[in-house]
Amino acid sequence: MPSLSSQSLNNLSALSSPLFSIPIPLTRSNQKIASFTSSSSNFLQLNFPSTKKPSNHSSTRTFRSSPSIKATVSETSSFSSVPPTPEPTQLPFRDIPGDYGFPIVGPIKDRLDYFYNQGRDTFFSSRAQKYKSTVFRANMPPGPFIASNPNVIILLDGKSFPILFDVTKVEKKDLFTGTFMPSTELTGGYRILSYLDPSEPKHEKLKQLIFFHLRSRSSNIIPEFHSNYTSLFDSLEKELAAKGKVQFGDKHDQTAFNFLAQSLYGTNPKDTKLGNDGPTIVTKWVLFQLSPILSLGLPKLLEDPILHNIRLPPFLVKNDYQRLYDFFYESSGFVFEEAKRLGIAKEEACHNILFATCFNTFGGMKIFFPNVLKWIASAGVKLQAKLAEEIRSAVKSNGGKITMAVTEQMPLTKSVVYESLRIDPPVPSQYAKAKQDLVIQSHENAFKVKKGEILFGFQPFATKDAKIFERADEFVGDRFVGEGEKLLKHVLWSNGPETETPSVNNKQCAGKDFVVFISRLFVIEWFLRYDSFEVQVGKSPLGSAITITSLKKATS
Repeated sequence: MPSLSSQSLNNLSALSSPLFSIPIPLTRSNQKIASFTSSSSNFLQLNFPSTKKPSNHSSTRTFRSSPSIKATVSETSSFSSVPPTPEPTQLPFRDIPGDYGFPIVGPIKDRLDYFYNQGRDTFFSSRAQKYKSTVFRANMPPGPFIASNPNVIILLDGKSFPILFDVTKVEKKDLFTGTFMPSTELTGGYRILSYLDPSEPKHEKLKQLIFFHLRSRSSNIIPEFHSNYTSLFDSLEKELAAKGKVQFGDKHDQTAFNFLAQSLYGTNPKDTKLGNDGPTIVTKWVLFQLSPILSLGLPKLLEDPILHNIRLPPFLVKNDYQRLYDFFYESSGFVFEEAKRLGIAKEEACHNILFATCFNTFGGMKIFFPNVLKWIASAGVKLQAKLAEEIRSAVKSNGGKITMAVTEQMPLTKSVVYESLRIDPPVPSQYAKAKQDLVIQSHENAFKVKKGEILFGFQPFATKDAKIFERADEFVGDRFVGEGEKLLKHVLWSNGPETETPSVNNKQCAGKDFVVFISRLFVIEWFLRYDSFEVQVGKSPLGSAITITSLKKATS
């Protein structure tokens, strides 16, 4: 995911300022404990919460291609993995298993297996079982005739995966979307920050600009989130009452876009020429960038030639993109002043903050917030009741105000967000190119990688590594409470460990702590309002499709 950024203040006393709080009246309608059922650099000035440095844990590992949804809450107040076992001082070397097949034929076969014949998860798990290794060679989509070189070394375990973050050993240039890069015609002719390696001079300046942007608007986050999501909940309830069910996705997309526009730019899209078209335009624009690595659920003989063999022509979305650009250009004067100071052209700055807001942050919210609902709904009465009790108690003890400081007093809420990011990361894939000959290690073996080879990590397997996490395939809401915080170094959704900090010297998501914070706000606002809810979970090209079938408002 992607996005605009932050970093924590160690001294939280500043968070008591009225600028960082909003009063939430605690009436009988938002105090009752809930029960739910379901069918399924340096950036220390920002005040977003961070995490502590942890230690390693290990256990037994398994691979499952299509795990069913399991969600629980522990009987104890914290969750940790089984006691660690000593690791050997030197692992045996092994040649990396697997092959790429014949040119053109091999990559196409792997692409068809990935999208259609096997499906994504089975594509990886079947090869790991075949080679008896979590590190192996294969081709990644799209392959011919979009990517010139689809050959990668695949990493599926939590021990080998972090090599992707070590920019002293790997390069990240033009690898944001994998073995191909979308046309720069989709981003105003510029290579955007996400595609730059930290070694490139513009990387530092552009990341500094993103840091500045969020820092300058941080006091608007909480009040604008409350205002926009209150309107969303009102709308959901109204349609649910009229129709008996309501789709979460489209209404939430509009809310998320409006929240970002108002909190980060001080502009309501409804009052501009963009109107309510922002989410639809962004979704279309993202499709033109990611179509080579997406499946829309169309028949194979129709979808594969159109999406995976040729690029969708950028001119088809040019006018729509111009509307987005005009909106951000007219709303970003304060950002352009900082860009000028940094030596960044106004046009380049605008394309970058548009990308950070729309592709990274909005895209992350579009995928992740429905997933949070899915997992919380599936977890059962115990977890949901504890969440409601914790949230309402903490807010009440703070005089009915939500502040950044009070969110730190909600360990279960924090854990549920981290666990959602662990089990269902919004950005599942990371790529890097070896800068030099190097050695990577899985739990069992060491492997030699040659300079120039592409490394690909599939995060949903790495963050469900059973040598690190006990009950790794299950959603355990309180996994990261108490001693469980030591496992946060293995939560990797942000292109880096959760315990580390985005900087101009790394490729960790600039908005890491911002995303975590607004995700907590989402859970908090939800449980202040509702006692219970029921959902149906469907599939979507990006994340989960959530249909709400019941909402019971808090009654005490």
